[in-house]
Amino acid sequence: MKTEPAHQHPALKPLHFDTVVNVSDFVKRYKKEVAVNGVDLEIRKGEIYGLIGPDGAGKSSLMKAIAGVLTYDGGAVEVFGTRVDSERAAERIKPKIGFLPQGLGLNLYPELSIEENIDFFAHLRLVPDKDVGERKARLLAMTRLDRFRDRPMKNLSGGMKQKLGLICTLIHEPELAILDEPTTGVDPVSRRDFWSILAELLEENGMTALVSTAYMDEAERFHRLSFLSGGKVLVSGTPTEVRALVPGSIVTFEATPQLEAIDRLKASFRQVESLGPLLHVFVDSIDRSEATSQIEAALGDLTHSSFRVDEPELEDVFVALLLLKTDQKEAFSSVSASAVGHDRDGFAIEAQGLIRDFGSFRAVDRVSFQVKQGEIFGLLGANGAGKTTVIKMLNGILLPTGGTGLVAGAEMRTASGTIKQRIGYMSQAFSLYLDLTVEENIRLFAGIYGLDKRSMINRYQWIVTMAGLSGYESSLTSRLPMGVRQRLALGCALVHSPRVLFLDEPTSGVDPIGRRHFWDILSRLAREEGVAMLVTTHYMSEAEHCDNLALMYAGRIVAEGSPADMKRHIEQEAGLLFEVITDQPSQALVRLQQAGFHGAALFGTRLHVFCRDPLRDKACACQALEDSGVRVISVNERPLSLEDVFVYRVMALERIEMSAKQEAAA
Repeated sequence: MKTEPAHQHPALKPLHFDTVVNVSDFVKRYKKEVAVNGVDLEIRKGEIYGLIGPDGAGKSSLMKAIAGVLTYDGGAVEVFGTRVDSERAAERIKPKIGFLPQGLGLNLYPELSIEENIDFFAHLRLVPDKDVGERKARLLAMTRLDRFRDRPMKNLSGGMKQKLGLICTLIHEPELAILDEPTTGVDPVSRRDFWSILAELLEENGMTALVSTAYMDEAERFHRLSFLSGGKVLVSGTPTEVRALVPGSIVTFEATPQLEAIDRLKASFRQVESLGPLLHVFVDSIDRSEATSQIEAALGDLTHSSFRVDEPELEDVFVALLLLKTDQKEAFSSVSASAVGHDRDGFAIEAQGLIRDFGSFRAVDRVSFQVKQGEIFGLLGANGAGKTTVIKMLNGILLPTGGTGLVAGAEMRTASGTIKQRIGYMSQAFSLYLDLTVEENIRLFAGIYGLDKRSMINRYQWIVTMAGLSGYESSLTSRLPMGVRQRLALGCALVHSPRVLFLDEPTSGVDPIGRRHFWDILSRLAREEGVAMLVTTHYMSEAEHCDNLALMYAGRIVAEGSPADMKRHIEQEAGLLFEVITDQPSQALVRLQQAGFHGAALFGTRLHVFCRDPLRDKACACQALEDSGVRVISVNERPLSLEDVFVYRVMALERIEMSAKQEAAA
């Protein structure tokens, strides 16, 4: 499967006695472009190995070569002891492999039902008839798709498609599952379902998995991982080993005025983020009091409060490593004021009782919320919750069945043209003309919005400064790095100085530094210029940047408030979150669930558990584990994430819905 003579690389020696995949000095080129350059990788039996990195890092090329479906240009790939260097060799390993390509449902047949898709793949993989029924029933139950057996694949939500794709990939019980970004575009509940299913199958069948992801928070779920950047491995190891490479602390606090605090902090620290009203700073010291003292010294006479010191997350570590590699600071120049600042009084968006029916199906059910000028508002929800339908109604693209809405002072039913002049919209696809240069794209959008020559010159200069595009003006958009292209798209959406900005999954596929730069720009646009923003995102860590959030479920808003308020309410209902480390994590998960800890979830080799009464529940959990022969290594409180909030809320609603259906059936 490679283009150079096989004899140039001697037989690879396993690095470990139970090595399943061994990759040495791997190179893949597409014409003159080097996509992967000199990667070494070793995957052992029974582990979940992760490939982390943004779009274009080389993850998919490497995975396809390991799966035997892509040729390569240098190095060696060995799978189950077979050198994968020809089509014949690739065919020998394929019966032992399950490969799920990137993209929702791309390996499925839209017109076939869930059950028909599974039966087709079982037949294709020569699964004995006597085994198909049992495996199918078990996998459908695990994925909670058993109630939808007859539903056509084309009518499934993104999360359901991905779970069906997983079933079809695993129906023949492969020894190695290769899953390329299986959770991209999938809501947090389906993501957590996916990880539970994978952990259970690995435990029961001794399967090995290679999984790629662009979600930095998923790095904690892997036994071992490699972080790829620009086609090379930046770092490899267990999450604990990777974290140890960059010792430090994360200090979270409030400071006013926030923008001045950010500017002062960036003079001393490489990683400074604003998360709504909070600031999030990486400090090199692991001593908590020393870390706090360094922050206070940098802030000087500014008012500050609510200090919290935590261990860095893996995303903080990856960003630190990227900054060290490129020898750059994460501090970016402030957004230069455009002299168009918007009035902060009143609401930029008012939705009141919005309803949208498609035939007998109600996609949006009496949705109401308000967004102030200068506020960043997040609209969160599972696939199919109704978020996109709400945005289309507010933009004047879709007429509501009922309810009213005001956007930038214009009534959405009757003033769609006025609304379009007062809003900016940045879609997930970026909506740019790839065969035009940066300057040509900006000037084109300025012309579309009717800017005169002087206004066009002023806005062009402002966008280049604001988005950090200096030096790229004559570059073709198709050749821009993903993060730069995304900032250009933001600039084009702002060319006409809109009062309201709609952002739909704005940072998909962008590396962590690019995402943080992007959010730095958004925060300053909101604070300095008063631009109101409505954001949808599947990155729960990004939702922390929002001032307020609305969580949608089945077309309705079921929770609303600031990130801090939402977390506080969950802690009042479910208790504090603890991380449990044991010597047998999979068995520990089963035992904790049997002991009544129904919200327990597995994160790689660690478990997360809610405790309403910390002293009593910790003792109960430890006793239950030790009685079953599981050794408890540590139990520590950890901060609640918005993913925890999202999953808790949605699963509680699903339980209520299920109980109501069961009562009705009885």
